[in-house]
Amino acid sequence: MTVARDLMTPDPTCVKEDQTLVDAARMMRDLDVGALPICGDDDRLRGMLTDRDIVVKCIADGGDPSTTTAGSLAEGRPATIGADDDISEALEVMQKYQVRRLPVLDGYDLVGIISQADVALALSAEETGETVAEISEA
Repeated sequence: MTVARDLMTPDPTCVKEDQTLVDAARMMRDLDVGALPICGDDDRLRGMLTDRDIVVKCIADGGDPSTTTAGSLAEGRPATIGADDDISEALEVMQKYQVRRLPVLDGYDLVGIISQADVALALSAEETGETVAEISEA
């Protein structure tokens, strides 16, 4: 049985909820990623932040990314998967919530992220195609 832990990219870097969007954008640039988990002081997951969030939810609305915090863009409870959950469940969650990046938790600890790229590298073309189609559905 393939589990989330088998596909995930381990040890994700978090942006802290009190860091600014400029800090987050620099982290994304330096890590060459389009999204970061938002974590609190207790290192627990608070949400996910994408480069698109910074543009659409801050800059396009006239916000100041040098004063707007990552935590202010965390909305609701993020979709997650357990590290030892079957990969089919992870794919279902990604499709249901139309997320391209799925945080992986071991208990309350963030241990990894499964991205569309991870799915594409590990699964069949058919499974990958179905997942990408469902995630991208309007």
